[in-house]
Amino acid sequence: MAKIEHPLEALRQFLPAGAFEPVVQLINEYRVHLTVTKARKSVLGDYRHPFMGANHKISVNGNLNPFEFLITLLHELAHLLCYEQHKNKVEAHGQEWKLIYGNLLMHFIQMDLFPSDIKKSLLKTIKNPAATANGETSLLLVLRKYNTQQKEGYQLVANVQEGALFEAMKGKVFKRGKKRRIRIECVELSTGHVYSFSALTEVKLITQ
Repeated sequence: MAKIEHPLEALRQFLPAGAFEPVVQLINEYRVHLTVTKARKSVLGDYRHPFMGANHKISVNGNLNPFEFLITLLHELAHLLCYEQHKNKVEAHGQEWKLIYGNLLMHFIQMDLFPSDIKKSLLKTIKNPAATANGETSLLLVLRKYNTQQKEGYQLVANVQEGALFEAMKGKVFKRGKKRRIRIECVELSTGHVYSFSALTEVKLITQ
């Protein structure tokens, strides 16, 4: 996978206004080797603890908008802090990590870096953070409203009207159905088969 190494000053462009200095302070304090990567489908960020004298390693996808980039970075920094305190003696996303992550989020929320809708969603997240950034569906739906680049004619399944048609999965045509808990049931028109879509799936709208 291709990676892009940035000097710390270049990190500023990936972060919301006001976040650069406190983020760099954490990176320097804990000797973090931070890598900005190209988009990855399965993860938004990753943490690797020190090995054989190496630094902590964190990677974050570079295609994220500044708010999502910061929150993903904080998710991974929480893993670093949890490792510093507990090594590998606790679960990766156990109560110890959740407490550390929640405290990190609150620290940055109090800096007034986020718009009100993101702040509101973050305050809900703090109560019980998900194991992965991708698992924070409600939060990500809010965050992705701030993407500056949107594909024309494309939409997240969550924002497609019930009954509307869209293309996905290599050109298959679906009708948007009802939401079931956190996923959305959609019917493939050619077969009648029902598929369960993540609310965050990006699909191509079909005009009728």
